[in-house]
Formats: sequence, C-alpha cells, structure tokens
Amino acid sequence: MTQPSGAGTATFSKSEMMIVAAARELAGQRVCFVGVGLPNIAVNLAQRTVAPDLELVYEAGVFGARPERLPLSIGDPTIVTGATAVVSMYELFSFYLQGGLVDVGFLGAAQIDRFGNINTTVIGPYDHPRTRLPGSGGACEIAINARQVFVIMRQSARSFVETIDFRTSPGNLGGAEQAARIRREGGWLGRGPSVVVTDLGIWHFDDDGEMRLDSLHPGATLDEIRATIGWQPRIAEDLQATAPPSPAELDLIRRELDPEGAYTK
Repeated sequence: MTQPSGAGTATFSKSEMMIVAAARELAGQRVCFVGVGLPNIAVNLAQRTVAPDLELVYEAGVFGARPERLPLSIGDPTIVTGATAVVSMYELFSFYLQGGLVDVGFLGAAQIDRFGNINTTVIGPYDHPRTRLPGSGGACEIAINARQVFVIMRQSARSFVETIDFRTSPGNLGGAEQAARIRREGGWLGRGPSVVVTDLGIWHFDDDGEMRLDSLHPGATLDEIRATIGWQPRIAEDLQATAPPSPAELDLIRRELDPEGAYTK
C-alpha cells in the first residue's frame, strides 16, 4: 500500500474539504433526512451541485425542502421554501421515515466507534456526565430506518474512540453479523452506516462492519489519521487521494451557504 500524494498549497480549509467531500457522496441519492450543523451545509451544497434533484427532509415536518438559504435550525422558516409537503412530526416519522421512503439519513456525532455507533447524549458516565449533549432528537429513528446513514464530523482522538460513552444511535453494533441479526429481528428498515466523512479523509465500511479509510484528503497524512483515532484503523490497499474542492464549490460555500464562516473556520 502506498500513501497518495495529496499535499500541496491549499487554498481551502480542512472544514471546507470535509463539507465538499460529504456533499459529493450524495451524488445519485434521492431523499435525504438531514440534521442540523455540518450535515445541513453538506446536503445543501449537494443539492446545488452533484444532486440537484435531492429531496431534503427536516425533522420539523418538512419533506422535499429547497431552502433559499442555509437553515439556521430545523425550526427556521426557510426550510419550507418550495417544499413538497409540510406535515406534523408524527406524520413525517410514521409515514415517511418508518414508511421506508428515506434513502439517506445524514447525521453528525460527538463520538463514534469503529462500527459506526454514534453518541450524541453524554460524555462520561450517564448518571454523572462531564458534558451533557443535545441527545438523540430524531437521530436514533433515522439511524435505524433510513436505508443508509452518512456521518460527517471532525476527526480527533476524543471523537473517534474505542468505546463510546453512550450509544445514542446504533451503527453496526458489535459487527456486521450481529447488526444484521438485530436489524432483522427488530424490523429495522435501514442497513446501517455507509460512509463517514471527516476533515482528514473518507471512511466506508468493510464486510465486517468496521470503518475503512478509502480516501485521504489533501494535506492529511496517515500518521495524522492514526494519531486521531482510538483504535488501529483499517486502511484500503488502494487508498485514494480526495480531489480538492473546485472553485465553484468553494464559491457556493463562501458566498451563499456560509458567508460568515460559521462552519468552515
């Protein structure tokens, strides 16, 4: 295995690279249930570039959103712009998500383990946590019912951990075999996590249900990958170099989606 050459003079931030890489992963997808924060900007970029027909679904009860600007939250009125339907949260989750109509659930995370299990609840013991996080919201339902799950998050030794402090949203549980059995017995509609995009690279999942690094971003190194993960990472034999953001992608992020740099600085 050889490490791809991706270094060079960068005219973009690591966060911009992560957002662009995540957006590109949505090429060919049709219906995406999106969370707030980084997933929000990634899917809105995808809708303006590689997936113009992408239907955005927001937890507040909006299906088929085409926001005129980047929504500040799931309660931002702009998410109803051009929407196919605006319904109650109960109807959205019962008839759309649990009805099997969502292709991709796009989530963020505070912690993730090698099998794609996500923690957004607490850091530390549940009864006496060091940090209490926002919790699940609709993330757990999205994780088990969307046909596949994409995750976007910055990579660090604190976030990519051997054992998460709380399993808010299940990924591949303890491995692919166990996950397949529990999904089947529980009647879960989704097949679990497909991709994790970080500010260092792109991870997919192998036959064991474990994350495998398939692409390294420009400027990132394998030493940096290993220093920011809590286990010995699996690395593809044909490790690729992520293509840098195009001028058009960067222009959309900087001028339209995040002009103040809330997500990219």
